Amino acid sequence: GTGCGKTTVVNQIINELPNEEVGVISQDSYYNDLSHLSLEERRKTNFDHPNSIDFQLLEQHLNDLRNGKSIEQPV
Repeated sequence: GTGCGKTTVVNQIINELPNEEVGVISQDSYYNDLSHLSLEERRKTNFDHPNSIDFQLLEQHLNDLRNGKSIEQPV
């Protein structure tokens, strides 16, 4: 959940492994694009709900990486 230390754990793992051995894909980069919504509508969004993440794109990117392809990770 929010604020439970996931990033801290990931950073500790990264620090223990050689740079060329690990990469990080942040799920935060895969929030659904809400730019078509007004600011008021975006404020109502529950970003902790699974529907706020584009899991289809995330899965596709993970599969592409596994198959040696490069991706353009959303920002």
